[in-house]
Formats: sequence, structure tokens, C-alpha cells
Amino acid sequence: MVESKRVVPGLRQSFRAGPPSAPGPPAAGPVPPLRVKELRERLAGAGSICVLTGSGISSESGLPTFRGAGGLWRTHRARELASPEGFARDPRLVWSWYNERRAAHASAQPNAGHIALAQLEAACGDFTLVTQNVDSLHLRAGSKNLVELHGNLREARCTKCAARRSLADGLPLEAIEHECGGRFRPDIVWFGESLPPAAWDTAVAAARRADVMLVIGTSGLVNPAAMLSTHFCRDETFVIEINPEETAISPRANLALRGRAAEILPQLVL
Repeated sequence: MVESKRVVPGLRQSFRAGPPSAPGPPAAGPVPPLRVKELRERLAGAGSICVLTGSGISSESGLPTFRGAGGLWRTHRARELASPEGFARDPRLVWSWYNERRAAHASAQPNAGHIALAQLEAACGDFTLVTQNVDSLHLRAGSKNLVELHGNLREARCTKCAARRSLADGLPLEAIEHECGGRFRPDIVWFGESLPPAAWDTAVAAARRADVMLVIGTSGLVNPAAMLSTHFCRDETFVIEINPEETAISPRANLALRGRAAEILPQLVL
């Protein structure tokens, strides 16, 4: 199948370094029973819920984050492995790394946080889960209205004709070159590339109509994804951050729950 892929000019993926510029709400320990009751009621009464997840939720399934301790970009150079320039320079190196990542994704299992979000979706009439992750764990947990903002590692696509092939068994290095003269690359958004317009438009619309927005396991340093909770949701949207650490999104959050998503989320949906 040949498929073209438009991009949105100006919505290029980027990240900024450094700690948050301002302190967020005070960190919380275990969620108190009264607060659990309040949050369950708020979620149950919400006409629309939007969720934004990052690599932190997948780290609880054993996958490394990107910028935390032991994160992928602390041990690898992002521009060598996750950019068009790096792919053009050494496609075999890039694919060796992505084949390893795909295999790690396949061996990982959705955790209680992934499953709780799928349960929350089933109970909500208007629910959108926007993820920056490419590991398919949300899909495997049962999430249906899922926006994979940065793509996924289920397929590769040709750089010239946009033909696609499954990555169920990875991509043999000898299969990188396509018969049309292009090269197969991971079907994900690299640094410096624009986001797919349909995915971005869906994410923005969900953020704008959300009564409650959950921001889970993301550093808030990757734009434009982080802007969904800081620039695109309404002032009256109740933003709940779930993260072990303070992030760049913390100043916008109405409530910050400091802890692991796999421990906190099941409390909110049961």
C-alpha cells in the first residue's frame, strides 16, 4: 500500500533542556481517601477527558525513559538515532537500535496504569488518550480512542514512495533499501520533523474540549506535545499531573500527584 503523509508546517518536534522555571503544586504522598473520592467524582462528572502520556508510564513496564536517570538520551545521541540526518548518515546503525527497541517493546507488558486508563475510557463518553510513546502498550492494554502523536514501531515506511511493511519481526538490515530507490524508516516522528496533521488536530480538539486533563509520566520538555496542557486546554480545565517528579507542566497543574502511574491510576478508576 502506498500512502502519502502530510505534515503540519511549524509543528516540529523539539525539546528544551533544564529544570522547570517555576515551582508547581506541592508534592503529594499516597493519595488520601478523601482526595481519591473527590477525584473519582470529578472524573465521573466530566463530560470530556483528555489524557497525555509520556515515557514515564512505560518505564513502569520496564522500558527506559528518555531524559530521566538512565534515560535513552543520556546514553545515546538523539541526533544520531532519531533524526533524518542521522538516518541518512548511517541507516544500519539507526535500524540496529530501533530493532532493539521494538524487541524490548514486544517483551514488555502493559502495567496497571495502562489498564486503568483503558477502564477509564470505557466509563467515559468522550475520552481521548494522546501518547508520545511509540511502544503500543496503550493499544495492547485496550485503549481505543488513541492518538499516537509521535507514531509507532509497528510499521516502517519508505522515504520515497511511502510503501509500508510490518515490523512484527523487525527489519532485516539488508531490507532497508526499497526497490523504488528509497529506504524503509521507522514510522515515527523524529526530532526536527513535523507532526502528522490529523493526529495533531485530534489532540488539540480533545485538549480544548476537556473538562479534566490527566498528564502522566511526561517531562513536559517535548513540544508541541507538552503545549496541549499548557496552551491548548481551557483555563477552566482541571489538570491533574501524575509524575514522581516536578516537571515543566507542574505550574499549570491544578493538582500534582507525586508517584507512579501504576499505583495511582487504579485508585482513581475502581
